[in-house]
Amino acid sequence: MQTRQDITEIFSTFVQFDSDRFAGWATQARLRRSIQSCLNHTPQETSESFWILYWYKFWQNSDNKFLAKQHLAAYLQESCYWTSQKTVSSFVSTQYKLSDCFQIAIAHVDKVLNSFNPNQGSSLKNYASIIFGNVIRETLRQRHEVDICTDWSLLRKISQKRLVESLQDTGLSSETINACVIAWNCFKILYVPTKTSNSRQLSAPDSETWEAIAKAYNSQTPQPANPQILEKWLLNAAKAVRKYLYPNPDSLNVSKGGDDSWELLDNLPGTEQSLIYEIIAQEEEQTRTTQQGEINKTLAAAIAQLEPQVQQILQLYYTQNLNQDAIAKQLDMKQYTVSRRLTKARETLLKSLANWSQDTLHIAVTSDLLITMSAVMEEWLHNYYSASC
Repeated sequence: MQTRQDITEIFSTFVQFDSDRFAGWATQARLRRSIQSCLNHTPQETSESFWILYWYKFWQNSDNKFLAKQHLAAYLQESCYWTSQKTVSSFVSTQYKLSDCFQIAIAHVDKVLNSFNPNQGSSLKNYASIIFGNVIRETLRQRHEVDICTDWSLLRKISQKRLVESLQDTGLSSETINACVIAWNCFKILYVPTKTSNSRQLSAPDSETWEAIAKAYNSQTPQPANPQILEKWLLNAAKAVRKYLYPNPDSLNVSKGGDDSWELLDNLPGTEQSLIYEIIAQEEEQTRTTQQGEINKTLAAAIAQLEPQVQQILQLYYTQNLNQDAIAKQLDMKQYTVSRRLTKARETLLKSLANWSQDTLHIAVTSDLLITMSAVMEEWLHNYYSASC
């Protein structure tokens, strides 16, 4: 991949694929005009970090979040590409290609921006790489589960909440959805697979079970339905669930209207310039650098307090990239012991980071904040042990 160097390109171009390989950078005209207009107003600001902070604050504080989001999505293209390439290679049997994983990840830019906090010392690219990787892995695992499930297995696994959401997404009326939910509940109660059945490869209920399902359904609704109708409803429901949970990700350059004359990214409003005067980039960058140094000291001190064997496990895990089984063999212990000590070590380090945030930044620690801190800490551990090699 050819790395972008120019500020205009970094914030206005997007990855193009050809046969599932990087083919070049596509420039989005509106975004290019937007960033060039900003550069013309402030020609002295040429650092990448300044414009990252500018567009992130624009996204936080402006009503025109879409424009800022697209500039940041352009900025994160390399991060998304390399994370997608690394992650998809670890799923040997997946049917999804690099371009599929790229689209899955980049569709979650909002998730990255909503949880990112520049005051915690993590760079946007590094933080996005962690989020993108988690999103791809979770999506591929879930899709694999759904792909290998029969319709009847999927209907037994799905919750009523997800079922209703899936049916609503198809545009069905509330009366039709209610009828389908009643049929689904009757199916779940009366179709009980044997213990020897493969939970992912369940076959359709037999005729006797369908008659029982129809009888139970008709006792709960004034509009009777025969087994054939109920089977059709449930098969359509399974199709709706698959489509709702795992839609095909749309490209940011999808065409709109009846022709290919313009694309989604062409429908961008103009840039507002007033926010730029509220950003004191140098001051905030210095603050982040200071905080990063304090985070380094806090976590390094916490590692030093761990038991020597736990420190050794962390060293092997993050420096040599050994999995838990390999570490267990090398240290002559059980795999579950390695797993427990890794988990305990991460919890200890996360607690230290949370205490630092409370004492220094006076931030109340919430569950969402802990998720963000955990991602920051994981990135820090990789960097810390890589530097020690």
